[in-house]
Amino acid sequence: MLLVEPGGLAELAELPPKSIAIVTDAWYPQMNGVVRTLTTTCDILRAHGHQVDMITPDQYPSLPCPTYPEIRLALTLPGTVGRRLSDLHPDAVHIATEGPLGLAARRYCMAKAVPFTTAYHTQFPDYVARRTSLPSDAFWPYIRWFHRPAQRVMVATESIREELRAQGLTRLHHWGRGVDLEAFHPDVGPCEDYEGLVRPIQLYVGRVAVEKNIEAFLRTTRPGTKVVVGDGPARADLEARYPEAVFLGKRSGDALARCYANADVFVFPSKTDTFGLVMIEALACGTPVAAFPVPGPRDVLSEEAGAMRDDLDDAIANALLRDRQTCAQYGAQFSWEKATLQFVAGLEEFDGETLIP
Repeated sequence: MLLVEPGGLAELAELPPKSIAIVTDAWYPQMNGVVRTLTTTCDILRAHGHQVDMITPDQYPSLPCPTYPEIRLALTLPGTVGRRLSDLHPDAVHIATEGPLGLAARRYCMAKAVPFTTAYHTQFPDYVARRTSLPSDAFWPYIRWFHRPAQRVMVATESIREELRAQGLTRLHHWGRGVDLEAFHPDVGPCEDYEGLVRPIQLYVGRVAVEKNIEAFLRTTRPGTKVVVGDGPARADLEARYPEAVFLGKRSGDALARCYANADVFVFPSKTDTFGLVMIEALACGTPVAAFPVPGPRDVLSEEAGAMRDDLDDAIANALLRDRQTCAQYGAQFSWEKATLQFVAGLEEFDGETLIP
């Protein structure tokens, strides 16, 4: 199990300013863990004097991704991204995703012998396998090829580190995640969305897409009300087939915090996430988490703050018994400042695998 130590503010203030270019195919209008991690990291870096330039799909013509139109695939002419990086001349280049922009940035860095780092944010082979019906093993050669030249590959958990190491990727560096404790805490007030709903309220927050395994949650049989917060390509189908569930659509800011804090249990059915940022946001609001015992939950959760079982009904039943104050204290241990300090450390010169602190 992974714990992120609190703190990081003093250390961040002492770092000399860097100019950093971050290239990502995951960006608005998407709202997921990758986008939130990158935007929060950028905000903290800029607040501490670093220059951060983002190269994102909204800066180029784009096409909707097949089966997932919310994801935009950037269309760039050969050399466009490379010229942008050349003009920026950053101290560090970080490639966050394996899509078209990430490929273009990788191509430039390889051609010009520019050191770069990457991150493994998503279980890409499993993600694509769920959408193509092809085996996930078919996509690992691409992942190995993409990440192997990186100076470092940043990973959030020990489980993902072990999986990448087994695939021959050994230049690995720990980059954790955090919670905005000013936004996510137990005392955010009541949730109007829950008025009249039968308790216990069982909450899911995230993309409503096939790779999130939401149907496993909707098939559970515990009494109460199932609530889904978020949107995505699978929503219409799931809403039609599970009319007893409440689909609230997207929520953010205070409205999202109220959803977390006023739920009785947070259910995380995904088996493809590398971390699961929503889990620690729920915990910081005092809500216990029920999940499968898979990478992500296995690295993040403790039995004091949630329950992991192969039977999701059993996990929900056990999570409902957890003490909410203990959950809030556990969630408050995850610091974005500490995570950002880890990110900056990953941009330094590399001379071996970095151990999780």
